[in-house]
Amino acid sequence: MYSIKVLTISLSFSLLMSCEQELGNTNSEVGAIGQNAMITSAHPLATKVGLDILRKGGNAYDATVAVQFALAVVFQRAGNIGGGGFLVLREKDGKTAALDFREKAPKQASRDMYLDENGEVIPMKSRFGHQAAGVPGAVAGMWELHQQYGVLDWNVLIQPAVELAFYGFTLTNDAANQLNLKQEDFIKANRETPWTVNAAGWQLGDTVKLPELAATLSFIRDMGRDGFYKGIVADQIVKEMNRGGGLISVEDLEDYQPKWREPVTGSYRGYKIISMSPPSSGGVALIQLLQGAEQYDFGKSGHNTSEGIHLMTELARRVYADRATYLGDPDFYDVPVDMLLSSAYNKERFSTIQLGQKTLSNEIKEGEVDIIESVETTHFSIVDANGNAASLTTTLNAYFGCKVLVRGAGFFLNNEMDDFSAKSGVPNMFGLLGAEANAIVPEKRMLSSMTPTILEKDNELFMVTGTPGGATIITSVFQSILNVVDHGMSMQEAVNAKRVHHQWLPDRILVEEGGLSQKVADQLKALGHEVEYRSSWGKIDAILVRPDGSYEGAADYLRCDDYAEGF
Repeated sequence: MYSIKVLTISLSFSLLMSCEQELGNTNSEVGAIGQNAMITSAHPLATKVGLDILRKGGNAYDATVAVQFALAVVFQRAGNIGGGGFLVLREKDGKTAALDFREKAPKQASRDMYLDENGEVIPMKSRFGHQAAGVPGAVAGMWELHQQYGVLDWNVLIQPAVELAFYGFTLTNDAANQLNLKQEDFIKANRETPWTVNAAGWQLGDTVKLPELAATLSFIRDMGRDGFYKGIVADQIVKEMNRGGGLISVEDLEDYQPKWREPVTGSYRGYKIISMSPPSSGGVALIQLLQGAEQYDFGKSGHNTSEGIHLMTELARRVYADRATYLGDPDFYDVPVDMLLSSAYNKERFSTIQLGQKTLSNEIKEGEVDIIESVETTHFSIVDANGNAASLTTTLNAYFGCKVLVRGAGFFLNNEMDDFSAKSGVPNMFGLLGAEANAIVPEKRMLSSMTPTILEKDNELFMVTGTPGGATIITSVFQSILNVVDHGMSMQEAVNAKRVHHQWLPDRILVEEGGLSQKVADQLKALGHEVEYRSSWGKIDAILVRPDGSYEGAADYLRCDDYAEGF
């Protein structure tokens, strides 16, 4: 038997301490170092599970499967089997691939399903409750990855998650807080009280045991994808849909298939960029930003100076406007990827940027957004002893998705239907606009900002990066690259660094608290920018290949719970 009980007990003491202490991190600006392999993920237990798989002789893709399922237990607010995501991989010989296991609209979905009789968007209908859920892709995606690239038996990869769910694990302070914040939503969304409801409030160190989820994972362990998309678990999902008026059917589940896609590629100052293609907007937008950034000397400007932030903002305005207009599921819409990645197009697109004055967002493209709300999802990065690399971003959309826990099955369903454009020009929960390219169509995949990314230098692996964060994902990954390439930071310094964000609309720069001096803020305001402060966003988990060939794993421990470890 896989000794997850021992693993859980051995970590219990450290998990009862504060975020920075529990991760074993200090104030050092260098992350965890591994000579042969590295994993960095959103939770210490998930990272440990992945490392154990590598030590058993598994490759990076076996570890990816194991970490994904472990996160579905210990990080349920975003790790999942009820959602989906994207994977970018690079084999040791340099071959690359991208796996799309994004959720789909159910067959019963319709273009105007979230509009009232007056054609106006019904508040929260696409975000909360059963009708917000798209057809999950996570299990099918991991099964497909294993079929193509795995070397260990499937059951070996799922067993750690089964035991974590059955024997239990202790809550971190952040996990307890997130559960407490959603108590009313859990009660409102479910006909029966789910395990997540705790009248006394969740506390740091509470033990959580999930026997229903353990049973579900056992079916997946023993029957592969059929353990989820057919049989008992599929019946439980459909019954849950029937209880709450949801749309996912038996046929939706049986027919779901992930899809291999060509990653989008570009270059930046001699580095090759390999990132996720549509229906994620992330890779296209990232490469556009980097093409624009290459026209300026960000190293000379300095990190988070008024000039650097002004330029990043001006680039982002144009890229996010393009995202709203052109990006969608390429199986349903002719996405002009070649045009958007054309150096000639982007040179012209960024030609109106002025160093001494901001561009008004409504001069780039008309639109109106007043909010940027949720910034959820999770990401992990893996490199194995042979140099195989995996960058995976997965999500339920909002934390705990639509807040519906499938009765008897123990997992949350996503609210990814909100990532469609419910109505052209009306923003989703991330304040992102969409157009006809991202309209709701049965079996269509909704647009995403997820940006799992791998960099090469001189045809060798250089960096694996990615983050959660909704609309902020693209700009956070962009800054992680600039921080290393232009500002000469270590990977950990790049992850720790304060972030800024602009997404065209709302027309304001978001800044993490403490990220700017008053002088820089005043200089930005003098250029016409509005600055708004937020506590933090995103949780970058990245790996950098050091000059000596070792790996630096950078977990976002300052923003809590993420953990890097190698060997």
